[in-house]
Formats: sequence, C-alpha cells, structure tokens
Amino acid sequence: MNPLIASLRGGLIVSCQAYPGEPLRHPETMAQMAEAVVAGGAVAVRAQGLADCALIKQRVSVPVIGLWKDGKDGVFITPTLQHAIAVRNCGVDVVALDGTRRQRPDGLTFADTVERLRAAGPVVVMADCGSLADARAARDAGVDAIGTTLAGYSGDRPKSDGPDLDLLADIVSAVPDVPIIAEGRVHTPEQARQALEAGAHAVVVGTAITHPTTITGWFVGRL
Repeated sequence: MNPLIASLRGGLIVSCQAYPGEPLRHPETMAQMAEAVVAGGAVAVRAQGLADCALIKQRVSVPVIGLWKDGKDGVFITPTLQHAIAVRNCGVDVVALDGTRRQRPDGLTFADTVERLRAAGPVVVMADCGSLADARAARDAGVDAIGTTLAGYSGDRPKSDGPDLDLLADIVSAVPDVPIIAEGRVHTPEQARQALEAGAHAVVVGTAITHPTTITGWFVGRL
C-alpha cells in the first residue's frame, strides 16, 4: 500500500468544491474552506480545478486529492490524460480520475491513461468507480486507491438515497489488495461510520459539510 494512502486509514476526507455560478465558486473561498475542515480533523482534502488545487495545496498540511471536472455528461472527472497530467503538475498529492470503463474523450482506455500518467512522472492515482467491474479493472490498471464516487452515476447501478454500502462491501471483498475509499451521498456521521464498518479505508464527505446551498435546502424541505 502506498504510504500516503495508508496514512488516511480510518479518517475523514472532505471534498471542498463549489459548482459553476455559485457564490462560493472561488479558489480563495475553497482554500479557506479547506483550512476550516483541516482544523476540524480532516485527514485530507479533495479539490476540483487547477486553481483550487494549487492554492489549497499551499494552504493545508494534509494531503490534497486533486481532480479536474470538464463537461457534464459521460466521463468528466479528469477525463483525459492531459487533464490528469495538468492536475498532477499543480503539486497535489493524489490525482483522482474517472475510473469507469466508459469511453474517454481522448480515446484512451483507463489502463492506458494510468500507464501514461505514471510514465510522465511520479504520481499517486485514485480511481473514481461506479461498479464492481470498474473496481476490478482499476485494480488491474495498478491504481493506488479506489473510490465509490460514481456509484449511481455511471449507469451501472441505481442511485441510492445514501452511500451505496452494498457496492462498497462487494468491492472490499473482491479487491482486498487495494484501499477502498467510500464516497458519494455520505450525509451523516452515522453513514460515515457505517462505511468504515463495511470495510472502507477512509470516507469522503463533501456536500454535507461544504455545500451550504444544499444543506439549507434539506432544512427548508423539512419545514
């Protein structure tokens, strides 16, 4: 196991992202958000976009997992080799990219992307997967960590209300040699704990901590 990934065991990774057009969509704002979650005990920060990744890396002492969302449909999380190289060049500690078996915009397979990314320089790779088959393929491609990030979004599984704990348990059982990071719709501390109990190496929480628009909507909906 990669030592950096090993250091995250049992911890909370917080995703600090804002969507286009939102008031918080600014690298400085996301950097402040990252500093705040680290003060609260986050063992790593997940960040999106080159400017955010670079600035957050300067401002926090914990590992930064970087990605670059480009587009809205299909493969859009660090979708090409060039995106992946650019994210790595920001100085982040881990590069996260779409780890599904879907067609990628540049025509490369996921395995080709990982191989060429490693050939371009030292890198720790996290695969954002949506199914057990994705996870197995990512393991075969030699990634350092696998996330359940795309469960319910890639077309392989229905979208659950909370984290897809069944998929998490299946991947943990089938791919025991790669750390599995639970991510996606983890909205409560209890769900985060359930993910660890299901075998997750670490847990990513984003919306429930760093997206006040959605959190406000939850309360308004209940009222």
